[in-house]
Amino acid sequence: MSDALQSRDWANGRGGKWQAQLGAIEAMLKPVDRPLLDAMDLSRPGRIADIGCGGGGTSLAIAARAAAGSQVYGFDIAPELVASARERAAAADAPVLFEQSDVTVVDLPFPRFDQLVSRFGIMFFAEPAAAFARLADWLTPGGGFTFAVWGPADDNLWMDGARREVAAVMNLPEPDWRAPGPFRYGDPDPLLALLAAAGFSGLHVEEWRGRLPVGGGLAPEPAADFALSSFAISERLAEADEAQRQTARERLTKRFRAHVSNGEVWMGARVHLVSGRR
Repeated sequence: MSDALQSRDWANGRGGKWQAQLGAIEAMLKPVDRPLLDAMDLSRPGRIADIGCGGGGTSLAIAARAAAGSQVYGFDIAPELVASARERAAAADAPVLFEQSDVTVVDLPFPRFDQLVSRFGIMFFAEPAAAFARLADWLTPGGGFTFAVWGPADDNLWMDGARREVAAVMNLPEPDWRAPGPFRYGDPDPLLALLAAAGFSGLHVEEWRGRLPVGGGLAPEPAADFALSSFAISERLAEADEAQRQTARERLTKRFRAHVSNGEVWMGARVHLVSGRR
């Protein structure tokens, strides 16, 4: 069994699991939105595409901050997440359009976009070279992009800590950090090479380090339950017996107890903000 988490997994059930915890996940990732939006040029009206938009939180934040006259579109492969994004946009009366599609094969947009953005949506392409070449075609000449990807696993133990505690109680294969998955571009150099080959230029990487509230602000025990049921490691943990699952839960709870602030688990995170132009 491969631990590689590819785009198709989000269309075939992974998206539903994310949707079930959408509020907690959006609250957990919200601190990343500010540096991501700060890295974008939202001072002028334009057409903006959010790639791998998930439940639409970042798309809605962009729409609220973008210059008047801007048009924001969110694209995601998971139908459950697109449905949630549409509901949230309607409730907020936000001018954002969401489409369920695989951006690697969908027809090219017309007119093309002025900006592309993604918060953790570009690490799962099965064929990244072809995917980025296609995304380059989505942009108008001179159009820009800003992509947020996770830094190394060692700097994101709020997530990889769960895998490590599960690995302590059952046999897991060594992770292939180059395979599709959240830490694929922990070293951003391969991503920069792919983007350059796709025709992007002016490539720049900015580091963001901060803290994230695990599960959106949970105490250690519920935070451990959240992580073990929501993160990708949950598929592996489902193969364990009850004693192994309980031990993994106890170990992760202990890890989280070392990172409590005002009763909530907050842990350090590292993100690469990668930008450039077509």
